[in-house]
Amino acid sequence: MARRKREKLVAPTAEYRDPDGNVLTLRGSLTPGARGEYADILAGGLEREDAWQRATELLFERLAVSWTISGLEITRQKELVGRYRMASTDERRFIRDALREHAAEHFPELQAP
Repeated sequence: MARRKREKLVAPTAEYRDPDGNVLTLRGSLTPGARGEYADILAGGLEREDAWQRATELLFERLAVSWTISGLEITRQKELVGRYRMASTDERRFIRDALREHAAEHFPELQAP
């Protein structure tokens, strides 16, 4: 007798577009562990700027599903994080603004980056 496959739950996503037409897709769920890790970073002994940078990167790591830049879609986690680390000042501002908007809508209890 064959086992039935359980359908994997898929979190809802939201898309954010920058003025150049690039699209950042963010996941609508965040695990309790990731929420705790985020709070620990902000409350930890890091310098304020370092804490904000690390907290923003953590949210990006946990929430980014894909990022389409100039028509090229990036979906692999390592590639997303690598591209984030190489992002220009304008791209980082767009990501930070998208994360703030997303957090306010989906995770109002979190202190936005």
